[in-house]
Amino acid sequence: MVLKTFASPEWRLDKPIHTERPVRVICIGAGASGLQLAYKLQKHISNFSLTVYEKNPEVSGTWYENKYPGCACDVPSHNYTYSFEPKTDWSGLYGTGQEIFTYFNDFADKYGLRRYIKTQHQVVGAKWTGSGWKVTIKNLITGEIVNDTCDILVNAAGFLNNWKWPDIPGLDKYKGALLHSANWDETVDLKGKTVGLIGNGSSGIQILPAIQPIAQKVIHFMRNANWVAALPGGEGRQYSEEEKRRFAEEPGHLLAYRRRVERGNNALLPVFIKGSDANKKLGEYMFNTMKEKLAGNKELEEKLIPNWAVGCRRLTPGPGYLEAFAEPNVQVVFSGVTEVTERGCKCEDGTQYDVPDVLICATGFDVSYRPRFPIVAGDKNLQDVWAEDPESYLGLAVADFPNYFMIFGPNCPIGNGPLLPGVEAQTDYMVKMIDHWQTHNIRTFTPDAAAVRDFIAYRDQFMPKTVWADACKAWYKSNGKVTALWCGSTLHYLEAIRQIRFEDWKFEYEGNRFTYLGNGQSQTETNPDADHAYYIRNEDDDLPLARNKMTNIINKTSVAVVAENSGEGVFFSGI
Repeated sequence: MVLKTFASPEWRLDKPIHTERPVRVICIGAGASGLQLAYKLQKHISNFSLTVYEKNPEVSGTWYENKYPGCACDVPSHNYTYSFEPKTDWSGLYGTGQEIFTYFNDFADKYGLRRYIKTQHQVVGAKWTGSGWKVTIKNLITGEIVNDTCDILVNAAGFLNNWKWPDIPGLDKYKGALLHSANWDETVDLKGKTVGLIGNGSSGIQILPAIQPIAQKVIHFMRNANWVAALPGGEGRQYSEEEKRRFAEEPGHLLAYRRRVERGNNALLPVFIKGSDANKKLGEYMFNTMKEKLAGNKELEEKLIPNWAVGCRRLTPGPGYLEAFAEPNVQVVFSGVTEVTERGCKCEDGTQYDVPDVLICATGFDVSYRPRFPIVAGDKNLQDVWAEDPESYLGLAVADFPNYFMIFGPNCPIGNGPLLPGVEAQTDYMVKMIDHWQTHNIRTFTPDAAAVRDFIAYRDQFMPKTVWADACKAWYKSNGKVTALWCGSTLHYLEAIRQIRFEDWKFEYEGNRFTYLGNGQSQTETNPDADHAYYIRNEDDDLPLARNKMTNIINKTSVAVVAENSGEGVFFSGI
């Protein structure tokens, strides 16, 4: 058990201003978000201790867990990386699940992050003690329950992490092999088998073309139509050895390619605005593409092409998916499964379908945002607070839950454009707040409840303008409100949280808040290598003090950019 790191504020009186007191951080989850937090703390923060608790035997989160046939990212692979950490040897436009696992696993090794990580340790509870968090952890190897404490708790458990069986009676009666896409049993051989596949979300769309060539028969059950995206020239695209050589060896080539793709990803917002020309144009393109792939089958066109706007549900590239419907060993059932029997599935019309060998549930995750374990502060449990409507502060924090952060909480840019830049922006924000906590006499920080209410009111005013609010069944929504997505573009989010709005936070202090001023000396005076006349110069070379002028430097406004249309990276965002 780690002892608390809070120290009496009086010790600062003998120290220079802004002396960093020790901080103890616990992070839940070692996926892409938890690894990034560990990297940022290691790079930017001094005098810290960190433990990352991960329930899996390995790092990488969802990319360790998901091993189903055809598992891949639905974001162009060269842009499903941290902004500063490219990978030159992706096999193709869409990276496989194994490649993505390797990327994050190698990242942990390269930067020595495993020193902070305890695998096969699952957090089962967290309680605010008044001055820090008491965190309860289960050792999944021994079954032992242990406690740890921290000053600041970060929940990076992920939003596509808690898989669940569909709520269908009779699943326990099925005599064949029962699989879930997020809990795949690689020992089950599908060759020559009759396989049932329930669900046509992202996982189902990837699984069908992967298993169709090896199964004797696939019966695909679906209740809802879905837009299946297709990038021009992108389906099944593999990089040639020459392309990979250029990515690895030609200075600037890969960077230019990644930026070109990212510009396409960052052009997405108009697509999601209801009635916009961009949305109509994309809708026409996808309608015509789907019709072409369905080869004139009017029944399939009627059943598979949605009547709601493109983008209301997640856009998913589906190489080979629509083409698989024309294969003689694929049967499509446009009906919900109401019961699973010993040998198959019974549907809404009462028809029984014989699926004796394997039944695959590609039915997704619990995306309610309700925590999977109690997170308690005072008389409030976040499980109860978020039982129906999850309300956060900018997707980062929660009113009345002190010293608590989360990565990709409600209303974050998870379907608006590039994803991992949002992770980096959030961890940067947390590092800034942790630094502020370390260098001042702060005991607690928490978002002001009024600020959260105002943010939610803004969100609810913005969302009806978008296709996300249309009448489609999507995990983006809760009780009719769009609770998953950010109210704007990814670039909009990066700019919104670049600086901390301290006026939106409530701070409590240990003793006199000005004790941080210390012994009257600056940090500069204690550093023998520093220039004690650093501000004397020949010209004013300061960076801009105003926000927008600084933004122009950050986004390289003065740099001429030729946004080439590569045909890759446009229209898609993803996990």
